[in-house]
Amino acid sequence: MRMSERDKMLAGQPYHAGDPELVAEQAATAAWLARYNAALGQPAAVWRTLLAERLAGLGEGSIVRPPFHCDYGWNIRIGSRVFVNFNCIILDVAAVRIGDDTRIGPAVQIYTAEHPMDAAVRRGGLESGRPVTIGSNVWIGGGAIILPGITIGDDAVIGAGSVVTHDVPAGVCVAGNPARPHGA
Repeated sequence: MRMSERDKMLAGQPYHAGDPELVAEQAATAAWLARYNAALGQPAAVWRTLLAERLAGLGEGSIVRPPFHCDYGWNIRIGSRVFVNFNCIILDVAAVRIGDDTRIGPAVQIYTAEHPMDAAVRRGGLESGRPVTIGSNVWIGGGAIILPGITIGDDAVIGAGSVVTHDVPAGVCVAGNPARPHGA
């Protein structure tokens, strides 16, 4: 049986992002995000209700401040008591998991999408994705970028403006571009 492009995407295999099913899913997400982002002046309870419509999971007491942007939404699972500040972007072609009690600063970008290094393959429209896992009680400073396939351990700190290109062990503070252990 032939896999759909969505199945390939979810399996981390190369897929065509322009597939009609995926384009329709992105359009549905865009409509949902328009409603969500228009709720900026509403109470957090309204935000939570809207988030629950599309996200894979939203733990108790978590807040994602609009505006928020993502590809699909249903690949994002947010733990309990998580705070995500304004202008977060999550490219969720693969799973994104955010653990309990994590704090994410404004304008943080979390990428799971990857494009082939080979130009001919890129021209063919293929892309892929690798999941991002963020542990519990993590603090990610404003403007940080988390690249595809990254795991950030519990209690880690990511400095503002950092570009995280490698996994971050639990309890470690990293900063810079590329992000390195603090003081290294």
